[in-house]
Amino acid sequence: MSRAFVNEDAGPPDPEYRLPDPESDYYDEAAAWVLIQGADAGDSLGAEQATGYRWGEPHLADHVRRILREAEQDGRDRVAQLARRYLRAAGIGPG
Repeated sequence: MSRAFVNEDAGPPDPEYRLPDPESDYYDEAAAWVLIQGADAGDSLGAEQATGYRWGEPHLADHVRRILREAEQDGRDRVAQLARRYLRAAGIGPG
């Protein structure tokens, strides 16, 4: 392939966030996961735009607490760290 067609400055593609219909009973749970995943990928803004929720939205705290508990049980330290940060941003403890 010719180097004329290679964009060496292009970064990795933006993450693709898959969410259920906003009217779904599972939307908020999925949105909490997307915000955590977006933060992990360095794309908090994209995750916020995809979900319609801001990082630290208190409405999602129960879902994030569940993510935190599961991450701690499974030894997923990075997910647990991000969940704790989310809860701090929401002004809510992990309890």
